[in-house]
Amino acid sequence: MVERITPPQLTEILKAASDPTRRAILTLLAQDGPTRVTEIATRFEMSLNAVSKHIKVLEHAGLVSRRTFWREHLIEVNLEPLGEIDRWFRDLRSIWELRLEALDSLLTKDEKND
Repeated sequence: MVERITPPQLTEILKAASDPTRRAILTLLAQDGPTRVTEIATRFEMSLNAVSKHIKVLEHAGLVSRRTFWREHLIEVNLEPLGEIDRWFRDLRSIWELRLEALDSLLTKDEKND
């Protein structure tokens, strides 16, 4: 059974994915595979320290993981938590579809009574 992510975890995922730089880092990692922090930093016009802070936010949300070999830190993407966002949107969509169907039934019923 797949364990569902709790609302606070979903909030952390959404917050992490809301920043354009962090989304770019996720895209980079998804395309290139595990990448050294220093290599990631060369792709952005910001300091290594700033990129490291973005990576820590992504780590906290579970969107990336870090493997350390001596002084080298490899960052690897984990897109599985993003599936929870999709499930959340799907749930919202189904609620709205039910509401729209109820409204359509009500309107159709009123048209037939006129």
